[in-house]
Amino acid sequence: MSSIQIINRLLLLLAFVTGLNAIEPTFIYKGSGGVTDLVYKNSKLYSATAEGKVDIYDTSSQKLIQTIEVPKIKDFIGDKVASKIYSVDIVDNKIMIVSQGRMGYRRVHIFQDDKLNEIISTNQSYTISKAKFINKDNLLIALLSNELILYNIPNSKAIYREQISASKFSNFALNEKKDRVVVADESGDLKIVAVKNGKIIKELKGQNVDNVFQVDYKQGLVITAGQDRRCAIYSTDGKIAYYKNGSFLIYSAGLSPSGYIGAFASDENNNITLFDTRSRSQLYKLGHHKATISVILFINENELFTANDSNEINYWKLK
Repeated sequence: MSSIQIINRLLLLLAFVTGLNAIEPTFIYKGSGGVTDLVYKNSKLYSATAEGKVDIYDTSSQKLIQTIEVPKIKDFIGDKVASKIYSVDIVDNKIMIVSQGRMGYRRVHIFQDDKLNEIISTNQSYTISKAKFINKDNLLIALLSNELILYNIPNSKAIYREQISASKFSNFALNEKKDRVVVADESGDLKIVAVKNGKIIKELKGQNVDNVFQVDYKQGLVITAGQDRRCAIYSTDGKIAYYKNGSFLIYSAGLSPSGYIGAFASDENNNITLFDTRSRSQLYKLGHHKATISVILFINENELFTANDSNEINYWKLK
């Protein structure tokens, strides 16, 4: 390494330590509870919470405009409690909500025209960890057992149910076309799966050695959040594979739409580091999080939302 490269790296480290690249949130949204999932569409932000509610914000006015609440469930002593929401998604005017049901199973509701309809009940014994729309008629569902289900809503039927691996499921992320999905599990290896049939196309491995909590997938690039304190970057063509170290378990990670900016929860103080995925250099440090980071959601190259296990969602403008 040349002396110039060493000096540049020292300057980057100094900027990080002294907070020269630290910025303040532009706005902080307050919600119903700890945030478990976020979706942004048409200037509206949909926030799923552990308190059984989906908060909907108009980001133009920065106001809460609606809250959807799923039916409460009974706990082990028979008391009614909030049903934790695990996933939210939207297509057209349909809002899909995955929530806790009885006996550890999960259920799925569709909210449309101010009506909440259950489309998958706990009678189907699905331990759903995550679900997202593929289109208005089909959902991609991941079970804790690391099975993927392509579920047809009009016919109330699974098109396929495929076992991805023997390891416990952690997270998945769809590509832009929604024809491929990257699946993460406790093994640390990633699987690229064809959505149409649930078959594994390729594996990405070597950068994480333990459970991967989260993944994101943009423009052929994949980012991970690892229990091994590693934030890995892979290109699906196999040309790029490296990781950046955190100082604590990395619970959340995300990519900008271009894939040029990566973000990960980098320390025990719930700070988020943003970096250039090409040069690997640090760009910004985002603080002001009261609890463990749960979601990092870019809406473009200059704006993002970050959420945590508290009821706050931070909105950031980078420049």
